[in-house]
Amino acid sequence: MTKAPSATDLACALIQCPSVTPKEAGVLAYLERQLSPFGFEIHRPVFSEPGYPDVENMFAKITGGDGPHLAFAGHVDVVPAGDETLWTLPPFSGAVKDGLLHGRGAADMKGGVAAFVAATLRYVEAHGEPKGTVSFVLTGDEEGPAKNGTVKLMQWAAERGEQFSDSIVGEPTNPNQMGDMIKVGRRGSQSGTLTVSGKQGHVAYPHLASNPVPVLARLVEQISAEVLDHGTDFFQPSNLEFISMDVGNETWNLIPKSASARFNVRFNDLWNAEKLEAFVLEHARKHLPDDAFTLSLTLEDDGSEAFLTRSESLIGRFSKAVEAITGRTPELSTGGGTSDARFIKNYCPVIEFGLVGQTMHMIDEHVAVADLEQLADIYYEFMLQYFER
Repeated sequence: MTKAPSATDLACALIQCPSVTPKEAGVLAYLERQLSPFGFEIHRPVFSEPGYPDVENMFAKITGGDGPHLAFAGHVDVVPAGDETLWTLPPFSGAVKDGLLHGRGAADMKGGVAAFVAATLRYVEAHGEPKGTVSFVLTGDEEGPAKNGTVKLMQWAAERGEQFSDSIVGEPTNPNQMGDMIKVGRRGSQSGTLTVSGKQGHVAYPHLASNPVPVLARLVEQISAEVLDHGTDFFQPSNLEFISMDVGNETWNLIPKSASARFNVRFNDLWNAEKLEAFVLEHARKHLPDDAFTLSLTLEDDGSEAFLTRSESLIGRFSKAVEAITGRTPELSTGGGTSDARFIKNYCPVIEFGLVGQTMHMIDEHVAVADLEQLADIYYEFMLQYFER
């Protein structure tokens, strides 16, 4: 049998594929070459949706008969490198220097993908096929619109009869050192646009118009000052942040008809989209000055709900694996942004654990090689417990 590669060797090769969303750039082809000799069944479906780029994904699995189905999930796309002349080492070099692996995606999250692939291949090399199934759910659309990636790949797999028992997403979850944190849920995310409409007119005759700009500014200030909640047992407080105000007025002497403000809410399990819509409208109407102005609110259709994984078996086993390798007891957290775990949780219990994420999306993104190999050791230790060898 082909010898299992190290996590570092895999990560170097993955980084050298410039797979900026939605480009495949050879990254899935490379993984297929690594997995095929170990007996993996591999599929690379391409999904489409009007208005969005086509995305190639990968579903690969190895089965040793009846038993649980463990899915490792993640993304192989990366954000752009920006001005490459600002990087100390080329962003797609995958170079190792002074114990650090450099390159775009080293932390987020080609390093995590390399670690769980390396751990699985090491397991198969040592023990043969698992007593159950191990699969890789990989997308090239996590850093993009997330329309043609994991959400469709999970549905595609389910329609083929795949029944997942548990999933681990390899996103960078550790704030400072390996073993710090397991993500056992995520806050929800909802974006929207609040629009105030008045009456268009000439700036020299303001009494003949109703200017929506100062009204919107006051509404933004008032709504921003409102406290949504004080957090719950498992979630931090929700927060609503306005991120832009737009009029689209290129004329200096025209009072515009309307003005809009865009916002995003990161919310806990006390909220959903309907409650958030009612909250924003209630507080906006409270401060609307008179009938000369009207309000409208539109919510984006790509919002995600808050969720919490309550599988003591999955969380307990993985915590033990982290403790066995790092000597640390990981904190169970729901903090941070969103991830593709929001799609996977509809099919099975899911947790997230990966590298230290301090340099993700930054110039000179890098991870410690020791951390990368330790992450592979944690995944391997978990598989030993999970499949009860």
